Amino acid sequence: LPALIRKFHEAKKTNSKSISIWGTGKARREFLFSDDLAEGLLFLMKNYKDDEIINIGFGQDLTILELAKIIQKVTDYNGELVFDSSRPDGTPQKILDSSKIFSLGWMPKTELIDGIDLVYKWFKKNI
Repeated sequence: LPALIRKFHEAKKTNSKSISIWGTGKARREFLFSDDLAEGLLFLMKNYKDDEIINIGFGQDLTILELAKIIQKVTDYNGELVFDSSRPDGTPQKILDSSKIFSLGWMPKTELIDGIDLVYKWFKKNI
């Protein structure tokens, strides 16, 4: 995600007509905003006493293609997305089973597009 944000930012800055992204775009990933993770950890410290491991995740995943389109929108990049299928996709899917923490009453608050927008604003300010 950070590498893609930088890639889109630099492509927009240099007026690149396209961006090359590794893989087919079909691999699926789950993302959780860092503030939501921190809140989830605090929630568990106050509400969870079991020894069993518990996952903290968003509970939904999306394809790398979908992720790239969100970053494209946030960065206002108008070029073409080119997926390089000669490069690896990596693991087909990475998602946590967060049903246990959800059943305890915790849910993440930050939608992916909002989290990416916040991170991109921070990135532009601190680059």
